Amino acid sequence: MTQEELDALLASDMGDMESMAVEDPLLQAEEETEEAEEEARSDDREGIVESKTTDVDNFRVESDVTWPPPPPTDDHKMVNQLDDVTKDSEKKGIELLNKLETINGFFMDGEGTCTEIKNGLDKNIEIFTLLTEKFPSIASFSEALEANKNLNTRVDALVGSLQMGEDEIMMAMDMMQYQDIHRQKIERVINVMRALSRYMNTLFESKKDDTKRVSSAVHIAGDTTTENLVNSEEIEALIENLGKEKS
Repeated sequence: MTQEELDALLASDMGDMESMAVEDPLLQAEEETEEAEEEARSDDREGIVESKTTDVDNFRVESDVTWPPPPPTDDHKMVNQLDDVTKDSEKKGIELLNKLETINGFFMDGEGTCTEIKNGLDKNIEIFTLLTEKFPSIASFSEALEANKNLNTRVDALVGSLQMGEDEIMMAMDMMQYQDIHRQKIERVINVMRALSRYMNTLFESKKDDTKRVSSAVHIAGDTTTENLVNSEEIEALIENLGKEKS
């Protein structure tokens, strides 16, 4: 067999194999499946990119709303405000406790006065009881006896009310302890914030004085938000003018 016949035979075999591959339905199904999977992966990647872009846009919108932060004035210094809150809370809490103690003292004084009145009424009741028994025909003695008994009952009710008021004041003083606990919690937050502030200052401190540092560049190559950038032609013209002045 000559070389030409061998080449012709190989060419015919390759053509048959290619036609068989094209006509094979299994290969066609596999190719269609791979194409569908590739399209699905492409759609997923586009969806991820769109979601990331949307997230970035949302972040930009939020950052535009909340940026820049408030200036460091006295109205925006958090620790100063919290210190004022704890100071005022402690001051007003002490004043309120003093007022409650004063009211409680008035109640106790009133209870003591009622006790003295009750003792006098008891003595009156004892006297008018004897007079009523000895002179039953005199109506004024029996009337005075009933009046003193009624006053004695009212004094007992008044003493009970004063005692209930004292109990309410003691309960209010117990509630004031929760305000003191809240003040202590705020002070703990202040201490944590101050500790973090000291830590950050220590973390960013440097042995080099800021006055000895090189000043920061106003414009850097690649900036897109700055204006009035000097191009290369202007720089060359400036150098040329400086050379003329020296000469």
